[in-house]
Amino acid sequence: MVISMNLWLHFSSGYIYLAPSLTFLPVALFELQMAPLRYISLVYSRPKAAYELQWHRGPVYLTEISLDVDADRDGQVERNNPNKGSWMWGPNGHGAILLVNCDSEHTCRKSLDNLKDMSPMVLRTSGPAKLPEGYKLTMHISQGDAECVRVFRTRSTAGMHQTLKNLFYKSFMNFYVEGLRFPDKDFEGLISINLSMLEPSSQGFPETPIFTDRVVFRVAPWIMTPNTLDPVEVFVCSTTDNDQFLKRMRRLVENSGCKLKICPEDMNRGDRWMQDEIEFGYIDSPHQRFPVVLDSPRDGDLQDFPYDVLLGQDFGYVTRTAYGKEVSSLDSFGNLEVSPPVTVNGKNYPLGRIIIGVAFPTATEGRNMTKVVQDFLWAQKVQEPIALFSDWLLVGHVDEFMTFVPAPDKKGFRLLLASPDASYKLFRGLQNGGHGQAKMFDGRPSVRITVDEILSDEKLKAENNYVQSCIDWNRDVLKRELGLDDDDIIDLPILFRVMENRAVAYYPDMVNMIVLGKNLGIPKPFGPKVDGRCALEAEMTSLMGGLGLSCTYIDDFASYHKLLGEVHCGSNVRREPFSFKWWNLEM
Repeated sequence: MVISMNLWLHFSSGYIYLAPSLTFLPVALFELQMAPLRYISLVYSRPKAAYELQWHRGPVYLTEISLDVDADRDGQVERNNPNKGSWMWGPNGHGAILLVNCDSEHTCRKSLDNLKDMSPMVLRTSGPAKLPEGYKLTMHISQGDAECVRVFRTRSTAGMHQTLKNLFYKSFMNFYVEGLRFPDKDFEGLISINLSMLEPSSQGFPETPIFTDRVVFRVAPWIMTPNTLDPVEVFVCSTTDNDQFLKRMRRLVENSGCKLKICPEDMNRGDRWMQDEIEFGYIDSPHQRFPVVLDSPRDGDLQDFPYDVLLGQDFGYVTRTAYGKEVSSLDSFGNLEVSPPVTVNGKNYPLGRIIIGVAFPTATEGRNMTKVVQDFLWAQKVQEPIALFSDWLLVGHVDEFMTFVPAPDKKGFRLLLASPDASYKLFRGLQNGGHGQAKMFDGRPSVRITVDEILSDEKLKAENNYVQSCIDWNRDVLKRELGLDDDDIIDLPILFRVMENRAVAYYPDMVNMIVLGKNLGIPKPFGPKVDGRCALEAEMTSLMGGLGLSCTYIDDFASYHKLLGEVHCGSNVRREPFSFKWWNLEM
């Protein structure tokens, strides 16, 4: 018996060899041609997804042909699952899952590492060892899907030859599938792979498909991780002026039981804004899971860090580039956050909701996060984004006026909001208590200002009334979109001032903190001292202590605050993934 295997390349050309033991089937028509078997008629038996092959004069044979995947999402490829040709969300859903090949494997272990990340697919057959003359078994995908997926097979010559010889005698062939693109505006994330039996036609007519089996994959989305998940690694930059900042951060990270990774000056080139350059997330499937960093389009001097340092084996990388578009400060990822899990009007968001900052909805001019990034975030589906108004800020990031911290109750978290009203209330209390001459910025080489002077500054008060109205608008959006009550929100005493017609923090912005489990790294506010203790720190410690959280105050005044950033802006945290599986979402 002679058996040959040909690859028909419709949208690509030539083989691409991934590794010595893997061969890439570019877009598949993967074709198995069998030697003649005469006087056969083929009748498709739908319940068994098989063919009944019958001699016109002779015995009856059953040939079963099945293309199989992990359609029930248990990590195993089951035989001929009836739901393999469709995809459905939910705990009772079905459909196989693909990971995007976005990490970088070591060359010497490329074969093994790639197989681990790929989704297995099995071609199973059972029946006679030969097909009729001219009949072909082909694997094919659409031209659109061909740009989003790659199919591989093992390439052991002896093993492959033996497999092909016995393919139609209770045998199987293993394939491995990987995604090439994340879901996006022009790609829903669904990919179909088809297996067809073609019957030869007479008089030069094209071959006729008489049976097709189909499997459907969904590409796994990129998922962000909120502050309520456990920290794994903290990333900061080393600069010529932040030694004390690093010293305090190192102590905080050690106390939190995670690792500190410092990007050296020769890599960051003076760009200290680690939060603005990247956002950590992950991708997940029943067979594999690994972190993936989203690189922002800001492309400051840190632009090489995520690709050159983070990208590696089982550590993926993805970015979106705003070609031909001007990138604004709102494209930095201090302007990209995610809430903890919430339930809103009976709808569950077990992976939370992404939060971005944009211009006010009615503004004809203003800064927005670039469309390619917004399109990417919306297309992931599993963390439906919320747009807040952040263009009122000079830097324009949502992390300048909000964050989330864990809480030991059923809700599991609190939303922290910057509040000029809370600050004025605190300062009036100090004044009424006889501490009107207590000074701000004590110990700093800044102009010291008293509580009385702050309260009598009408221009500052008018600016903060405006700021409070902007925060209140966002507060209402967050309450509505996250299903929050006032009891779920804590107002922090923070004042702002206006610079270039937009707001910046008047003193170090305590809401711009780093959250490491129950440990908070908070910008040291240098507030007025009462009995030797900073009144702003005392208030903050009291508010967070009620949640069982510990506050560490980090002096970032010269190295970050004066440059219009704080602790959160200058750090980043990779966290543990959710235990909840995204494919179990009810959509």
